[in-house]
Amino acid sequence: MRFYQYPLLLVLIAASLLLPPTVAAQPGTLPQQAAAPNISHALRISSGDLLDVGVFDTPELSGKLRVNEAGEIAMPIAGAVRVSGMTSSEAATAVEQKLHNADILKDPHVSIFVLEYATQGVTVTGEVKTPGIYPLLGSHGLLDMVSAAGGVTATASKAVTITHTSDPGHPEIIQLDNKPGSTAGNVDIRPGDVIVVSRCGVVYVMGDVLKPGGYLIDNNDRLTAAQAVALAGGTNRTASKDKSRLIRKTPNGPEEIPLPLKSILALKATDLPLEDGDILFVPSSEAKNMAYRGIEATIAVAAGVAIAVH
Repeated sequence: MRFYQYPLLLVLIAASLLLPPTVAAQPGTLPQQAAAPNISHALRISSGDLLDVGVFDTPELSGKLRVNEAGEIAMPIAGAVRVSGMTSSEAATAVEQKLHNADILKDPHVSIFVLEYATQGVTVTGEVKTPGIYPLLGSHGLLDMVSAAGGVTATASKAVTITHTSDPGHPEIIQLDNKPGSTAGNVDIRPGDVIVVSRCGVVYVMGDVLKPGGYLIDNNDRLTAAQAVALAGGTNRTASKDKSRLIRKTPNGPEEIPLPLKSILALKATDLPLEDGDILFVPSSEAKNMAYRGIEATIAVAAGVAIAVH
Protein backbone atom coordinates (compact mmCIF):
# COMPACT_ATOMS: atom_id res chain seq x y z
CA MET A 1 0.00 0.00 0.00
CA ARG A 2 1.36 3.40 -0.96
CA PHE A 3 0.60 6.13 1.58
CA TYR A 4 0.61 8.89 -1.00
CA GLN A 5 -2.50 7.31 -2.48
CA TYR A 6 -4.34 7.86 0.76
CA PRO A 7 -3.95 11.53 1.69
CA LEU A 8 -6.74 11.41 4.33
CA LEU A 9 -4.97 8.60 6.18
CA LEU A 10 -1.76 10.64 6.28
CA VAL A 11 -3.62 13.60 7.78
CA LEU A 12 -5.17 11.46 10.53
CA ILE A 13 -1.80 9.89 11.42
CA ALA A 14 -0.14 13.31 11.62
CA ALA A 15 -2.93 14.68 13.79
CA SER A 16 -2.64 11.78 16.21
CA LEU A 17 1.08 12.45 16.57
CA LEU A 18 0.66 16.18 17.19
CA LEU A 19 -2.24 16.06 19.66
CA PRO A 20 -1.35 15.69 23.37
CA PRO A 21 -2.26 12.40 24.99
CA THR A 22 -5.54 12.31 26.91
CA VAL A 23 -5.90 10.92 30.40
CA ALA A 24 -8.94 8.80 31.02
CA ALA A 25 -11.02 9.75 34.03
CA GLN A 26 -11.17 7.24 36.85
CA PRO A 27 -14.52 5.54 37.37
CA GLY A 28 -16.81 7.61 39.54
CA THR A 29 -14.90 10.85 38.94
CA LEU A 30 -15.54 13.83 36.73
CA PRO A 31 -12.94 15.40 34.43
CA GLN A 32 -11.15 18.28 36.12
CA GLN A 33 -11.84 21.77 34.87
CA ALA A 34 -9.53 24.72 34.96
CA ALA A 35 -10.00 26.91 38.00
CA ALA A 36 -11.86 30.12 37.30
CA PRO A 37 -9.62 33.16 37.63
CA ASN A 38 -10.15 35.40 40.61
CA ILE A 39 -11.37 38.58 38.93
CA SER A 40 -11.56 41.62 41.21
CA HIS A 41 -13.80 44.59 40.64
CA ALA A 42 -11.91 47.01 38.40
CA LEU A 43 -12.26 50.72 38.92
CA ARG A 44 -14.73 52.27 36.49
CA ILE A 45 -14.51 55.71 34.95
CA SER A 46 -17.30 58.11 35.88
CA SER A 47 -18.26 61.75 35.53
CA GLY A 48 -15.72 64.15 36.99
CA ASP A 49 -12.70 61.87 36.60
CA LEU A 50 -9.57 63.33 35.04
CA LEU A 51 -7.98 61.19 32.32
CA ASP A 52 -4.54 61.33 30.76
CA VAL A 53 -5.15 60.27 27.15
CA GLY A 54 -2.07 59.40 25.14
CA VAL A 55 -2.19 58.68 21.39
CA PHE A 56 1.04 57.06 20.19
CA ASP A 57 3.18 59.34 18.03
CA THR A 58 0.37 61.91 17.84
CA PRO A 59 0.82 64.50 20.62
CA GLU A 60 -1.78 66.84 19.10
CA LEU A 61 -4.47 64.26 19.88
CA SER A 62 -3.18 63.58 23.40
CA GLY A 63 -3.86 65.47 26.62
CA LYS A 64 -5.57 65.57 29.99
CA LEU A 65 -9.33 65.41 29.60
CA ARG A 66 -12.10 65.65 32.19
CA VAL A 67 -15.14 63.37 31.90
CA ASN A 68 -18.25 65.57 31.62
CA GLU A 69 -21.70 65.02 33.17
CA ALA A 70 -22.75 63.00 30.13
CA GLY A 71 -19.90 60.57 30.75
CA GLU A 72 -17.94 61.71 27.68
CA ILE A 73 -14.54 63.17 26.92
CA ALA A 74 -14.00 65.70 24.12
CA MET A 75 -11.20 64.34 21.93
CA PRO A 76 -9.40 66.86 19.66
CA ILE A 77 -10.71 66.56 16.07
CA ALA A 78 -12.55 63.29 16.82
CA GLY A 79 -15.13 64.83 19.13
CA ALA A 80 -17.04 63.27 22.03
CA VAL A 81 -16.30 59.71 23.13
CA ARG A 82 -18.37 58.04 25.82
CA VAL A 83 -16.18 56.41 28.49
CA SER A 84 -18.37 56.37 31.62
CA GLY A 85 -18.64 52.94 33.21
CA MET A 86 -15.56 51.64 31.39
CA THR A 87 -12.18 50.58 32.70
CA SER A 88 -9.06 52.37 31.46
CA SER A 89 -8.34 49.69 28.86
CA GLU A 90 -11.95 49.65 27.63
CA ALA A 91 -11.93 53.44 27.29
CA ALA A 92 -8.67 53.28 25.34
CA THR A 93 -10.26 50.80 22.93
CA ALA A 94 -13.28 53.09 22.52
CA VAL A 95 -11.02 56.03 21.64
CA GLU A 96 -9.08 53.87 19.16
CA GLN A 97 -12.32 52.88 17.42
CA LYS A 98 -13.42 56.52 17.29
CA LEU A 99 -10.14 57.62 15.68
CA HIS A 100 -10.27 54.75 13.20
CA ASN A 101 -13.96 55.17 12.26
CA ALA A 102 -13.49 58.91 11.77
CA ASP A 103 -10.58 58.25 9.35
CA ILE A 104 -8.25 60.28 11.55
CA LEU A 105 -5.72 57.47 12.07
CA LYS A 106 -5.54 54.14 10.28
CA ASP A 107 -3.98 52.16 13.11
CA PRO A 108 -4.26 54.20 16.36
CA HIS A 109 -2.70 53.10 19.63
CA VAL A 110 -4.19 54.77 22.70
CA SER A 111 -3.33 54.56 26.39
CA ILE A 112 -5.48 56.05 29.17
CA PHE A 113 -4.45 56.66 32.78
CA VAL A 114 -6.87 57.96 35.40
CA LEU A 115 -5.21 60.88 37.18
CA GLU A 116 -8.10 61.70 39.53
CA TYR A 117 -11.08 59.65 40.64
CA ALA A 118 -13.97 61.94 41.51
CA THR A 119 -16.47 59.36 42.76
CA GLN A 120 -14.44 56.29 43.69
CA GLY A 121 -14.48 56.89 47.44
CA VAL A 122 -15.96 54.49 49.96
CA THR A 123 -18.02 55.88 52.84
CA VAL A 124 -17.25 54.28 56.21
CA THR A 125 -19.53 55.36 59.04
CA GLY A 126 -21.17 54.10 62.21
CA GLU A 127 -19.13 52.66 65.07
CA VAL A 128 -15.65 53.43 63.71
CA LYS A 129 -13.10 55.78 65.22
CA THR A 130 -12.73 58.13 62.23
CA PRO A 131 -15.81 58.03 59.97
CA GLY A 132 -15.43 59.56 56.53
CA ILE A 133 -14.96 58.98 52.81
CA TYR A 134 -11.84 57.03 51.88
CA PRO A 135 -10.40 56.64 48.34
CA LEU A 136 -10.47 53.16 46.86
CA LEU A 137 -7.57 52.64 44.47
CA GLY A 138 -7.16 49.00 43.60
CA SER A 139 -8.84 45.96 45.10
CA HIS A 140 -9.58 46.08 48.85
CA GLY A 141 -11.68 44.13 51.31
CA LEU A 142 -14.01 45.17 54.11
CA LEU A 143 -11.33 44.82 56.79
CA ASP A 144 -9.02 47.15 54.84
CA MET A 145 -11.62 49.93 54.79
CA VAL A 146 -12.55 49.49 58.47
CA SER A 147 -8.86 49.65 59.32
CA ALA A 148 -8.48 52.82 57.23
CA ALA A 149 -11.24 54.36 59.35
CA GLY A 150 -9.22 53.72 62.51
CA GLY A 151 -10.89 50.45 63.45
CA VAL A 152 -14.11 49.89 65.35
CA THR A 153 -15.10 51.51 68.64
CA ALA A 154 -15.65 49.72 71.94
CA THR A 155 -19.43 49.70 71.34
CA ALA A 156 -19.25 48.27 67.81
CA SER A 157 -21.37 45.27 66.89
CA LYS A 158 -20.32 42.35 64.69
CA ALA A 159 -22.95 43.35 62.12
CA VAL A 160 -21.75 45.51 59.21
CA THR A 161 -24.08 46.74 56.47
CA ILE A 162 -22.66 47.31 52.97
CA THR A 163 -24.75 49.19 50.41
CA HIS A 164 -23.50 48.81 46.84
CA THR A 165 -24.10 51.60 44.35
CA SER A 166 -25.01 49.02 41.72
CA ASP A 167 -27.84 47.63 43.90
CA PRO A 168 -28.78 50.13 46.64
CA GLY A 169 -32.10 48.44 47.32
CA HIS A 170 -30.48 45.24 48.60
CA PRO A 171 -27.82 46.04 51.22
CA GLU A 172 -25.49 43.25 52.27
CA ILE A 173 -25.20 42.43 55.98
CA ILE A 174 -21.89 40.89 57.02
CA GLN A 175 -21.04 39.32 60.38
CA LEU A 176 -17.44 40.03 61.34
CA ASP A 177 -15.46 37.62 63.49
CA ASN A 178 -13.52 39.37 66.24
CA LYS A 179 -11.11 36.47 66.75
CA PRO A 180 -7.43 37.43 66.19
CA GLY A 181 -6.26 36.62 62.68
CA SER A 182 -9.74 35.79 61.39
CA THR A 183 -10.68 37.01 57.89
CA ALA A 184 -14.31 35.89 58.03
CA GLY A 185 -16.60 38.40 56.36
CA ASN A 186 -13.78 40.18 54.52
CA VAL A 187 -15.83 40.71 51.36
CA ASP A 188 -14.69 42.67 48.32
CA ILE A 189 -15.49 46.40 48.48
CA ARG A 190 -16.43 48.27 45.30
CA PRO A 191 -16.11 51.95 44.43
CA GLY A 192 -18.94 54.05 45.85
CA ASP A 193 -19.96 51.52 48.52
CA VAL A 194 -21.31 52.70 51.87
CA ILE A 195 -20.14 50.76 54.94
CA VAL A 196 -22.05 51.14 58.22
CA VAL A 197 -20.73 49.44 61.36
CA SER A 198 -23.65 48.84 63.73
CA ARG A 199 -23.66 49.69 67.42
CA CYS A 200 -23.94 47.04 70.11
CA GLY A 201 -26.92 47.10 72.39
CA VAL A 202 -26.43 48.16 76.02
CA VAL A 203 -28.14 46.74 79.10
CA TYR A 204 -27.88 48.62 82.40
CA VAL A 205 -27.69 46.78 85.72
CA MET A 206 -28.34 49.14 88.64
CA GLY A 207 -28.99 48.95 92.36
CA ASP A 208 -27.58 46.59 94.96
CA VAL A 209 -25.09 44.70 92.79
CA LEU A 210 -21.32 44.45 93.05
CA LYS A 211 -20.48 46.33 89.81
CA PRO A 212 -23.37 48.52 88.58
CA GLY A 213 -23.05 49.81 85.02
CA GLY A 214 -23.80 49.26 81.36
CA TYR A 215 -22.98 45.97 79.66
CA LEU A 216 -22.79 45.35 75.91
CA ILE A 217 -25.07 42.96 74.12
CA ASP A 218 -24.45 42.18 70.46
CA ASN A 219 -27.43 42.26 68.11
CA ASN A 220 -27.11 38.55 67.36
CA ASP A 221 -26.26 37.38 70.87
CA ARG A 222 -28.68 36.53 73.65
CA LEU A 223 -28.34 38.11 77.09
CA THR A 224 -30.70 37.15 79.91
CA ALA A 225 -31.39 38.73 83.29
CA ALA A 226 -29.32 36.11 85.13
CA GLN A 227 -26.39 36.62 82.73
CA ALA A 228 -26.57 40.40 83.15
CA VAL A 229 -26.48 40.08 86.96
CA ALA A 230 -23.51 37.73 86.62
CA LEU A 231 -21.69 40.31 84.47
CA ALA A 232 -22.36 42.86 87.23
CA GLY A 233 -20.57 40.60 89.73
CA GLY A 234 -23.74 39.27 91.35
CA THR A 235 -25.98 40.81 93.98
CA ASN A 236 -24.83 42.08 97.36
CA ARG A 237 -25.96 40.32 100.55
CA THR A 238 -28.37 43.16 101.28
CA ALA A 239 -30.16 42.91 97.93
CA SER A 240 -33.88 42.28 97.78
CA LYS A 241 -33.89 39.99 94.74
CA ASP A 242 -37.62 39.27 94.91
CA LYS A 243 -38.40 42.95 94.41
CA SER A 244 -36.19 43.40 91.33
CA ARG A 245 -37.69 45.23 88.38
CA LEU A 246 -37.01 45.51 84.67
CA ILE A 247 -37.56 48.91 83.09
CA ARG A 248 -38.05 48.70 79.31
CA LYS A 249 -38.66 51.36 76.67
CA THR A 250 -41.91 50.95 74.73
CA PRO A 251 -43.72 53.13 72.16
CA ASN A 252 -45.98 54.29 75.01
CA GLY A 253 -43.08 55.17 77.32
CA PRO A 254 -41.08 53.26 79.95
CA GLU A 255 -42.71 50.09 81.26
CA GLU A 256 -41.86 48.54 84.63
CA ILE A 257 -41.91 44.74 84.70
CA PRO A 258 -41.65 42.73 87.97
CA LEU A 259 -38.62 40.41 87.87
CA PRO A 260 -38.51 37.35 90.19
CA LEU A 261 -34.73 37.37 90.26
CA LYS A 262 -34.43 35.09 93.31
CA SER A 263 -36.51 32.38 91.62
CA ILE A 264 -34.63 32.84 88.34
CA LEU A 265 -31.26 32.39 90.04
CA ALA A 266 -32.63 29.32 91.83
CA LEU A 267 -33.77 27.90 88.46
CA LYS A 268 -37.40 27.96 89.63
CA ALA A 269 -38.56 30.57 87.08
CA THR A 270 -37.92 31.20 83.41
CA ASP A 271 -35.01 33.52 82.73
CA LEU A 272 -36.02 36.70 80.88
CA PRO A 273 -34.17 37.73 77.71
CA LEU A 274 -33.07 41.37 77.71
CA GLU A 275 -33.21 43.96 74.94
CA ASP A 276 -31.15 46.99 74.01
CA GLY A 277 -31.73 49.81 76.50
CA ASP A 278 -33.22 47.65 79.27
CA ILE A 279 -32.56 48.68 82.88
CA LEU A 280 -32.39 45.90 85.45
CA PHE A 281 -32.81 47.34 88.95
CA VAL A 282 -32.08 45.33 92.09
CA PRO A 283 -33.23 47.25 95.21
CA SER A 284 -31.79 46.95 98.70
CA SER A 285 -33.67 45.33 101.56
CA GLU A 286 -34.13 47.64 104.53
CA ALA A 287 -34.61 44.70 106.87
CA LYS A 288 -31.37 43.12 105.72
CA ASN A 289 -29.56 46.44 106.05
CA MET A 290 -30.79 46.84 109.65
CA ALA A 291 -29.90 43.25 110.49
CA TYR A 292 -26.39 43.48 109.07
CA ARG A 293 -25.84 46.83 110.77
CA GLY A 294 -26.85 45.28 114.08
CA ILE A 295 -24.52 42.36 113.54
CA GLU A 296 -21.67 44.68 112.62
CA ALA A 297 -22.33 46.83 115.70
CA THR A 298 -22.38 43.76 117.93
CA ILE A 299 -19.10 42.54 116.47
CA ALA A 300 -17.55 45.98 116.96
CA VAL A 301 -18.67 46.12 120.64
CA ALA A 302 -17.41 42.60 121.26
CA ALA A 303 -14.08 43.43 119.69
CA GLY A 304 -13.80 46.55 121.86
CA VAL A 305 -14.57 44.63 125.04
CA ALA A 306 -11.99 41.99 124.15
CA ILE A 307 -9.34 44.62 123.61
CA ALA A 308 -10.21 46.32 126.90
CA VAL A 309 -9.95 43.05 128.82
CA HIS A 310 -6.52 42.35 127.45
